[in-house]
Amino acid sequence: MVIVLLVWCYSLNIFLSQAPVKIGATYMTLNNSFYQIINEEVKKKVDQNGDILYTRDPGLSVTKQCQQINNFIKLKVNVIIINPVNGESHKLQAVLRKAHQQGIRIVVVDSQVSDAHDVDTTVVSDNYRAGALDAQNIRQNNERARVLVLRHWNALSVKERYRGLEDQFKKYPQYQIVKNVETLGQTDISLKKTKETLENSTNKYDLIVALDDQSALGALAALDELGVKRTIPVYGIDGSANMKRLLASDQDAQATVAQSPIKLGQKSIQASYKLVKNQKVARKIIVPVYLLTKKNIKNYDLSGWQ
Repeated sequence: MVIVLLVWCYSLNIFLSQAPVKIGATYMTLNNSFYQIINEEVKKKVDQNGDILYTRDPGLSVTKQCQQINNFIKLKVNVIIINPVNGESHKLQAVLRKAHQQGIRIVVVDSQVSDAHDVDTTVVSDNYRAGALDAQNIRQNNERARVLVLRHWNALSVKERYRGLEDQFKKYPQYQIVKNVETLGQTDISLKKTKETLENSTNKYDLIVALDDQSALGALAALDELGVKRTIPVYGIDGSANMKRLLASDQDAQATVAQSPIKLGQKSIQASYKLVKNQKVARKIIVPVYLLTKKNIKNYDLSGWQ
């Protein structure tokens, strides 16, 4: 009986050690190739290890994202990788707390949650520097500027970019943020709102800063549709393939700050597996960014993400 019991325990231990790791991933929206690339990198590693990945798209809805996390809890995932729709949502933070209290590891990617108590690690680009780099380039190329800012204010990463931009302008009154416009980071909304702003405003804007490339693309399309004859430089942040191509071909596309969804995905899944093994992971992992302009774009690959 003792021998049989020992054999059974040994077999059970082998079975448990070979059980696949289950990971739930939810991104604010998957209609943006940036998040598709992050998820592709996560999936590569999960498939390589023979584990299970559940990927969900809440379509910019906090309610749907909370429902998805509750479903991950029911599926008994080991890790949740989340790009929060709204990092300041108490509802979202409560469901993350519920998951964490049940032993599920939490990895936040590309943005933050305002209360990170129940987050094991946050993997982000250097968003403050991204905003600062755009501002520095503006100052280098313009003696003064009245700026229209396009932003997705629910994303804490965007608030960091805005802070970097704003801090660079504070000591220089000749650079003014005249108006902020909400775009939800969507090209179609940005196109519509930019057109409306330029058509109906008495303000003359010298340039446009979009705090994500999706919004920058909408702004550039709006300028084309309006047939604006003077050059209005448009800045972005992301380093998307579309924006890089426009830097090489569109007179209004001025610069973008490149971040790397490939590295964000790789570092997120690396952290996830370390957490499953109870290995130490930094509370915050920051991925560097760099400026792409009309002058240096010829040195970079235009075909995809970095």
